Amino acid sequence: MTPAPQETYDVVVVGGGPAGATAAEHLAKAGRSVLLLDRAGRIKPCGGAIPPRLMRDFDVPDSVLVAHATSARMIAPSARQVDMPIEGGFVGMVDRETFDEWLRERAARAGAERRTGLFERIERDADGVAMVCYRRLDAAGGEELSRVRARSVVGADGARSQLARQTIKGAERMPCVFAYHEIIRSPANLEADFDARRCDVFYQGRLSPDFYAWIFPHGETASIGVGSARKGFSLRGAVKALRASTSLQDCETLRTEGAPIPLKPLKRWDNGRDIVLAGDAAGVVAPASGEGIYYAMTGGRHAADAVEVFLKTGSPRALANARRTFMRTHGTVFWVLGIMQHFWYRSDKRRERFVTMCADPDVQRLTWQAYMNKELVRADPLAHARIFFKDMGHLLGLSSP
Repeated sequence: MTPAPQETYDVVVVGGGPAGATAAEHLAKAGRSVLLLDRAGRIKPCGGAIPPRLMRDFDVPDSVLVAHATSARMIAPSARQVDMPIEGGFVGMVDRETFDEWLRERAARAGAERRTGLFERIERDADGVAMVCYRRLDAAGGEELSRVRARSVVGADGARSQLARQTIKGAERMPCVFAYHEIIRSPANLEADFDARRCDVFYQGRLSPDFYAWIFPHGETASIGVGSARKGFSLRGAVKALRASTSLQDCETLRTEGAPIPLKPLKRWDNGRDIVLAGDAAGVVAPASGEGIYYAMTGGRHAADAVEVFLKTGSPRALANARRTFMRTHGTVFWVLGIMQHFWYRSDKRRERFVTMCADPDVQRLTWQAYMNKELVRADPLAHARIFFKDMGHLLGLSSP
């Protein structure tokens, strides 16, 4: 009996989060045959904030948002609160359960084939072409191992990416913060410390010894979460304490999620042959803020561009363009945020001074401009100079907390 011919795709995208779905849509629009492989039941713990730049760059309509945040509130260890209003704008809020599915469906409408399965490994056929092996449910409800051939593969299967660990040198050493959040029904009573148009960020060692905790509005629901790389620190306990201190302990808990969040981009995103990484698998989550959706989608598009050149030219060198292009644009921002996280998050004394700095009008204006537009602001050198000297005062302890 002659075996059935093996399915072959130009691209198999492993992982259907923002990075994978964006890469799949981009490549499908370019006329490539694309398989988008995603495991069932995957929802990443995430505050869900997206800047206006993302909505412009990736044609995300306002109808996809579940809330509009018009301010942020920073809370220091002493419980001091600093409000940071967004003048004339807003930060869009999404629920990852519905947002990621919307992105996957958009990729399908562009021509990508969707399939549910759990990535297992990469094999090679006799010609050296990649064989993506994955497990999926059969008709009887059991698991079966399936294989498809791929001229190229995009790995977007998260911070502990199995694809990356198997194929990219150094991927197994990616440093991570572990994040946990609870999606609750938003409170109706005024006693709760909650504002449906405000993102609250808690810089308190009791809630996170090395990162931060948050309460982000999602319309009818809210995300309450925390991140930490400290081994043995109870993330669930921290969220419980945060809910109690903000009178949110009695709100209905709809679901809970936990996952590792990468701390820095990998030094290499491709295998020099036919595989390239994107999103958390590549480590593109901004230090200090933990923001990942915009950078994941940007990385997904860069990965798709690199794969398209690779498929046209046959040159594996093209795959390195994904990382090169991303770091040329965002590398400096990641470096600055990494230094900020390393210094300011190390103790409650420093966190207190950091929140104090957030009250400065120059800091607020430049912070929001950089966040909303995803680039460092260079248009106001006097403001930067003022911030530099104020920052030095805090670093040297010359300014009062």
